[in-house]
Order: sequence, then C-alpha cells, then structure tokens
Amino acid sequence: MRAWPCFPALSTVPPPSLLPFPGGSFSLGYFCLCRLHHRRWAPGTPSQCRKGIFSAALQLASQDRVPAAGGGGGGHRLSPQISSKRSSSFKRAIANGQRALPRDGLLDETGLGFYKRFVRYVAYEILPCEMDRRWYFYQHRTCPPPVFMAAVTLTQIIVFLCYGARLNKWVLQTYHPEYMKSPLVYHPGHRARAWRFLTYMFMHVGLEQLGFNALLQLMIGVPLEMVHGILRISFLYLAGVLAGSLTVSITDMRAPLVGGSGGVYALCSAHLANVVMNWAGMRCPYKLLRMVLALVCMSSEVGRAVWLRFSPPLPASGPQPSFMAHLAGAIVGISMGLTILRSYEESLRDQCGWWVVLLSYGTFLLFAVFWNIFAYDLLGAQIPPPP
Repeated sequence: MRAWPCFPALSTVPPPSLLPFPGGSFSLGYFCLCRLHHRRWAPGTPSQCRKGIFSAALQLASQDRVPAAGGGGGGHRLSPQISSKRSSSFKRAIANGQRALPRDGLLDETGLGFYKRFVRYVAYEILPCEMDRRWYFYQHRTCPPPVFMAAVTLTQIIVFLCYGARLNKWVLQTYHPEYMKSPLVYHPGHRARAWRFLTYMFMHVGLEQLGFNALLQLMIGVPLEMVHGILRISFLYLAGVLAGSLTVSITDMRAPLVGGSGGVYALCSAHLANVVMNWAGMRCPYKLLRMVLALVCMSSEVGRAVWLRFSPPLPASGPQPSFMAHLAGAIVGISMGLTILRSYEESLRDQCGWWVVLLSYGTFLLFAVFWNIFAYDLLGAQIPPPP
C-alpha cells in the first residue's frame, strides 16, 4: 500500500497495477471523484494522480468505503462526503463505477436522437465547465420534466386571452378602465390582499409584453430548469416576482403592477452574469452577439415600461404600471441567481455566500412588510382609489 497525498481522506490506496485501466474510456467512478474533489486540487495534480484516483474510484465502486489511515482494516463510509451534494446522483454513479464514459468531447458524439441533441445543446448553453457538461449529459433523466416554466407561461397566455376577449383589447390593456378590477393585479389600494404581490405576474400590459416574457421564459427559463432543477429555478423566479412588487410598493407607491418581468429579469440577469464570469469556459456559439442582442432587448423592454409609466393616463385608468419590478428582478438575479447557477450539483446550504444572500433577501422582505403596514399612513401617501 502507498500513501496518496492529494487527498488526506484517502491516505492509502491499492497500487494501480492491481486494477485495470480500460483503454479509450475512463470510469465513471473516476469521473465522480474528479467532480467531488476538483476544487481541492493543486495546479497540475489531476494528471499526476490520475492512476491513483482511478484505483480509488474502482475500490469505492466495489466497497463504497474509504480506507482508514495506516492501512488498517477499518475505514469510514464515503457517504458523508457525498451527502452534502443536493442529489443522490454521486452515490449512484460510484455504485455503478464500472460504467464507462467516452473520452471524446460531447460535440463529437454521433448517432444521437433529437432529444439527446437538445440535452447536449442545453449543456453547452448553460454550463461553463466541460466536466459539468459531460456529467449533466450522461446523467440527465427525462423525469421530472421542466414543468414549472412551461406551466407559468401557459397560464399567462390563457389569462391574457381571457382578458383580451373580455375587454376586446389586445394592446395596452391597462388603458381599459375595467382592467384594474382584476383580482390578480397588484394595486396599492389593495395591499392587504397579499396574494396580489405574486399573482400580478399572470397579467400583462398587452401582447408585446407577454410575447417578450414568454419568449425569454421558454428560451432561458426552460434550459435553466432542466439543468438546475425545478426547486431552484422556481424559487429564483418567484423571488424576483415578489421582490418586484415589494420594490414598487416602496419606491413607486402610487403605481399598480402587472407582468412577470420581475421573475424574467431575475433569470436572464443570473444567466448573463454567469456567462460573463465564465466567458472563457462557455462554448455556446456567437456568445458575444447573443449577449449584445439580449442586453438590447432587455433595455428596450425597460424603456417601454418607463415610457408607459410616465405617459399621460386616461382619466378613468389612473397611473400606469411601474417599471421598478424590472430593476428589482435584475438585482435578485445578479445576487441570488448567480449564487444558484454557480452551484451546479453542489449543496447551497454548505455555502456561506448563499446564507448571506438569503439573509439579505429576508431582511428586505421584513423591511418591505413593515413599510407596507406603516409607511403609507405615516407619509400620507396619496394613492389612487382602488378599482
């Protein structure tokens, strides 16, 4: 038995010569250890310790144990090291450590069906690291499907069609005096109806806003949900929506609010910030051009919202919806969203940065709640009468 200084927990491993090293492929157990410990390697370590890592991976695949120091018969389970991950995929991979993954890049894979090609496209669009892309591609499962973003988009379309047919108006619906009577719209006069701080995301100003939000939710939200899971992406989207309405209630106290732009901008800002911070590792084609186009489209939508907010309203319609939800969603995306997207297959609860962001968001929520309860009366805010 020989010492292996790269990983203190694996102080002794069998000699590489005792275990086969298959040509043309590498074990998934080796792949798992790379994913599990890649942040702890010193520069140059992977190539120097490849055989030792592979030997340990095969040993773990057969025993699911880490040998104890000193070469004794005891040892401790590998599970505590893996339990910090957010899924059991590492356990399953090590248990099936003999399964081989090809060495060639994912772009060289041939004979793939339509769905697997789409999964490969999503991997290169979202993930900045080749190891993460390979891991996602080979362990991806179709169940559960990315239902959250699809369900939200479908609900928004159905609600828009219902109100469009009812009001016989498809553009600038907020100018219709009956529009603000919807129980879904956030209105400062109905702050006590707490559900409106979230349900406003199902209402839209018109076809132009709905089309923009639905397109981004499907093009960016669905791939993000496929990679990071429904819990993380739904939490990020709803956090952006809630932050948008609360920010409007603080900074634009007279204005109502409609549209899912808070959640959309949280997703888009998180993704774009992740791309910029991992620019060299991203392999998506035409990334600079697409980045510029995305920023132009998002800026144009903000400009449209600003124009609508300060355009002269009809006498019966009152103030137009605020644009502050866009900015609040972007802030949530850059802070909370970026932390989520940079933690693929890693537990958020073990990261100090996640708790700092979560504490900051919770503090903001608490402040906004007290503001909505007391500030309107203390400041004597002249809000429009509720419809």
